[in-house]
Parts: sequence; C-alpha cells; structure tokens
Amino acid sequence: MDFSEQSTTSDKVIRILCLDDEENVLRSLNRLFRQNGIEAEMFTEPEQALLTIKKNTYDVIVSDMRMPDMDGAAFLKQVKQIQPETQRILLTGYADMASTIKAINESGIHAYIQKPWDNEILIHTVKQCAEKFRLKNQNIKLTKEISTKNKELVELNESLEELVQKRTAQIRKVLNQLEQANKKEVKEHRATVELLYNFINANPFIDGKKAKNIARLCKIMASGLNLSKELAETTMMSGYLAEVGLLAMDPEIYKKPPRTLSEAQKKTYYTHPSIAQLMLMPAQHLSDVAEAIYHQFERYNGQGIPKGLKGKEIPLGSLILAVARDYYDHFYQANGTDEEKMQNSLELIKAYRGNFYAPEVVDALQKAVSNNDLAEDSVGTVDIITTDKLQAGMTLGLALHSNQGILLLPKGHVFTDKSIDKLKQLQTQRPIPFRIMVKSN
Repeated sequence: MDFSEQSTTSDKVIRILCLDDEENVLRSLNRLFRQNGIEAEMFTEPEQALLTIKKNTYDVIVSDMRMPDMDGAAFLKQVKQIQPETQRILLTGYADMASTIKAINESGIHAYIQKPWDNEILIHTVKQCAEKFRLKNQNIKLTKEISTKNKELVELNESLEELVQKRTAQIRKVLNQLEQANKKEVKEHRATVELLYNFINANPFIDGKKAKNIARLCKIMASGLNLSKELAETTMMSGYLAEVGLLAMDPEIYKKPPRTLSEAQKKTYYTHPSIAQLMLMPAQHLSDVAEAIYHQFERYNGQGIPKGLKGKEIPLGSLILAVARDYYDHFYQANGTDEEKMQNSLELIKAYRGNFYAPEVVDALQKAVSNNDLAEDSVGTVDIITTDKLQAGMTLGLALHSNQGILLLPKGHVFTDKSIDKLKQLQTQRPIPFRIMVKSN
C-alpha cells in the first residue's frame, strides 16, 4: 500500500522510504515527515518496497523490526545489497534488543529508534543519516572525478613531453647544422636569431610583429640604461626569441591567451622559457640570450618563476625583457588610439614598479614613451615574402638555397630586375614557392 502524499521535490529534499505492516503507523510517519519537509514513500509489503528500491534511489530507508512476512533485519540486509550507500534505520521495541543487535551486525544498519519514538529524535536521526548519505556520495563522485582528471593529466603530460622532445630535437638539429656552417662567423649572432625569428614569424599562432616590437623596445631601454652596444644587441635578440620555446609545443597550448588556459595548460605554457634554453644550448654564442629568456618570468620582488630570484639576482636582460613583453601584451589587448594604448600600457607597468619590475627599467620605458622613441622602427629585421612581392633594391636577409642545398643567392644580395626574373624562372621548377627573407627598411 502506497501512502505517497509527498512534498515538492528539489535537490535539497530528503527522500526516504518507510516500511511497516501497520497502516496507522505509516500514516503517523507520513504526516510527521511532510511537516518537516521530508519526501516519504510508505509501504506495507516488503517485496513491493524492494522492487521500488531497485528502481529508485533513497537517502534513508526506515523499517519496522517485527513484520509477518519478513522482519526488518532481513529486509534491510537485502536493501544493503541493492543500495549499499543508502542509510538504514530500524524501528524496534524494547523486547527486540537481541534482534536489533543481530541486525546491526548482519544488516549493517546505521541507527535504530525505539518505539514509541520521540518525533524530534526521529527527525534529527533521519536528517543526520541523509547528510551522511549525501556526503558519502559526493566523496565517491569527487574521487572518481579526481581519478579521471589525474589520468587525463598523466596522458596529456606524456603526450606533451613526447612532442616537446621531438620538436626540440628537430630544432636543436637545425641549430647544430647552423653552428657548424657558421664557425667562421660565430660573431654574427643575428644570423642565428633571424633564422629562429622567422620560424616564429611563419607560425600562424605566434605574433611575429609583436616579437619584433618587443625586441626593438628591449634595445631602446637597454640604450636608455647606458648599456654597451653589445649588451643592447643581446637584449634585443632575447626580445626576438622570447617565445621561441613555444615552437616545441602543441599549438593548442599557445594559440589562445594564457589567461584562458586551464591550470594544467598554464603550467605547461610557462615552461617555454626552459624549452628555449634547451633549444639554444648548441648555439654557445647565444648563452646570454638564452639566460635572459629563461628568467623572463622572474619578478623583482622574488615571487616569480622558475627560480624565485629577487632584485639584482635576476639577469638585467631578463628584467628588460619582462617589461618590454608585458608592455606590448597590454598594448595589443587595449582599445583606443595608439597614443591611448601606449599611455594605458605604461600606467599598468608603472603600477608594479619595484614590485614585479625593476624601477630603473620602468623609468627607461617611461622615458622611451615620453620621447616617442617607439613611434619609429629603428631596428632592422627580416620579412618573409614570395617572389611576386620582390622589388628591385630589396636586400636578402638570409642566404637562399635550392632544395638540393645549392646556394642561389648570398645573404646581403641586393635584388635587381634581372635576379628577380631569374628567381621566378627557377620557381617554375619547384613544387613549393620560394619563401624569401628580405631585410625590412
């Protein structure tokens, strides 16, 4: 028999099932539970109750001990097999204590209430048991989620580690070849930097223009700090290659802003300076550039990564790179005119003067912005173009070779109409068009 005069259900409503062979007892229980906002289903037949339990989930199940067809202990023992996490309460009389102890041992009941019951004690016990049920279920759910996430994270890390190793090996191979080919020109650091910069510039998910601007600003601030020409050049090169480590990563990690990444993805993303250091290791003449890139996320107050260096412990090149990088990050995310974006970006950097950034570097940035030094691109670099964009008078930024490795045009060649026509003629014999690196004006 079903006495289901139920309250309105919601996620917070306690759902219970009651079994007793006496209908007047069930009516009293049903009225008590409804008055306390508890949703109760009432049954007089154990078999009917068990069928319902197999189809529905309950927070708590309450059963009388003495019933003619099946006693409460036997009933709750079957309930435990069907819904082991559901809390089980036994209603028992004083004369049933031996049976109650047996039920505790065999049926795993969570509480027992003696008849006649006290309403407040019964309601408190039901609510307490319901809370235990939900906490246990939540714990099981969270444990499963954590297990799944940990498994996914392990798989992601293994996949990324394999990909990073593969791509790092490829780029280091290129660098080794370049190092061997340029032993006599080891002082020409920019040849190596321009090659790697063009890897960046050719990547659709990394902003080559921003890298060029960061490099230019690094050199301007270095000059403003009265650094030597050699140190200013090194700092500029670190600006060009600040994100070169991203080339060894899956584009999914860096094709969107870091702030939109998951915590696991962010952890991977911020390893790109370490990857860059490994990639540049074969090029010993770029060791200072690699060091500046490696420490670019250190903070002046010592709360940065990867080493937590503080103040003067941080390489000056890294301090300069951090300001230039973040200035242009703010600039490209801001709205308004270029003048407004420059001022807003400067104010954001100044807000962390002496905290994230070295005071003297921030002052050098302010001087550069105030003097309008950023408006004029004074740092030469290279652009990648096709033969149809070539014009007489352009200068080749990097030597051009055939598929077989034959030198076609040397670095520094000034294009003429004749050399452009010859190059176009050679291109007709190639399956892939030339990508020509010419120096920017």
